[in-house]
Amino acid sequence: MIAVIFNPSAGGDRALRFQRKLAGLSGEIRLLPTTGPDTAPGLAADASRDGASTVVAAGGDGTVNEVVNGLAQLPAEQRPALGVIPLGTVNVFAKELDLPADIDHCWELICAGHRRRIDLARALHAGGSRWFIQMAGAGLDALAISRVRLSLKRKIGPLAYLWAGFQAIQQPLPSIRIEGGPQPLAGQLVLVGNGRFYGGRFPVFTNARLDDGKLDLAVLVRANLLSLARATLAAARGRLHHHPGVVHQQATRFDLAGPAQSPFQVEGDNIGTLPASFEVVPSALDVVWRG
Repeated sequence: MIAVIFNPSAGGDRALRFQRKLAGLSGEIRLLPTTGPDTAPGLAADASRDGASTVVAAGGDGTVNEVVNGLAQLPAEQRPALGVIPLGTVNVFAKELDLPADIDHCWELICAGHRRRIDLARALHAGGSRWFIQMAGAGLDALAISRVRLSLKRKIGPLAYLWAGFQAIQQPLPSIRIEGGPQPLAGQLVLVGNGRFYGGRFPVFTNARLDDGKLDLAVLVRANLLSLARATLAAARGRLHHHPGVVHQQATRFDLAGPAQSPFQVEGDNIGTLPASFEVVPSALDVVWRG
């Protein structure tokens, strides 16, 4: 049985078309619409206990993250595979898996059932813990996310994040301290990756692999309009790993700290404040991919 956890508000017309398509499909399919934030984890856990062989997250990166957190409630050997239908604004994890944007082709891949075992990551902080599959961040990154407005995001898509980043960089930025890697360091934009991509198809973590048992760190030491523009251009060219001013590390755990009430984000949503620790759990989940 394939369980499809579906965000009815993701992607506008794409979400409606997907819902109509599922209604005409044959086979054992359970459509489980979310009813609001943080409802997908319970749906995913329940579908897993009911015998689903694959649980599909149909939505954006936030929906994928919620489904992952539901699957992670079960012992590793009992978790069904994760499938993804990208219906969101950015869909970073879908790009990491090189999934097609076309809904029909994505569904064909899910039905084909080619699987790959990957690592999961977990953020631990005073408010609890949160699993993630792609990336997390603090400093300018999280401050920009706090300024993103849903109404603008619906109108201009990913450009809403650029506008929020431009606003955030006008204010004094905190210095985020990082330990756990080869040596301590600090920076104003800190990104922790399980995969390669950030913000779309930007290869910020050029040496990262989803199954290498490590987390990757990218730190922009000083963040201003000029340094950010140069780093963005280097990332677009796939050259960020050699860019001066950006420090890269790999480790199984990173500990981040900063000034009081410094937010951090997971998969594009701010979920808590520093201090926080980020750790990898190797070979924790099967995902459906191109094969």
